[in-house]
Amino acid sequence: MKDKFIEELINRYVDVSFAVTKKAENLIKDSIGDTITNDQHYTLRYIHKAGTCTSTELAEVFEVKKSAITAIVNRLTEKELIKRTRDKDDRRVIYLTLTEKGAELFDKTEEKIHKLVGSIITSFDESEIVSFIETYEKLNRQLDNLKDCKMEE
Repeated sequence: MKDKFIEELINRYVDVSFAVTKKAENLIKDSIGDTITNDQHYTLRYIHKAGTCTSTELAEVFEVKKSAITAIVNRLTEKELIKRTRDKDDRRVIYLTLTEKGAELFDKTEEKIHKLVGSIITSFDESEIVSFIETYEKLNRQLDNLKDCKMEE
């Protein structure tokens, strides 16, 4: 009986995780428009928060191959939303920062996302949303721990 219950919980988690992720991605995409993709927005968001970073750092944070980050960085550079600056001491190191245009676009898209997420979370009681976020953060830590354990093997 217990195994059946666990299997049911696993199936519910997988189903709701997939559905929520897809719906949220689509809502965010609709919210930010056609100027940039969700991945490009998340990249701008990280660079904005960090101030400056490298492609290697982005690849590690987003847990993707460097080639995927290079493609995103190239598109953002072409759109003049980020700039590359070589390290003075080590020319192999390239720092990424937002341009003024990139910072303005980030602020506009972030405002739209905040309105969207705000409209969703205000339909919950404060205690529900705090509990949900704390649980989601705990899930994130558990996933990090699993990743760390796999890397040690």
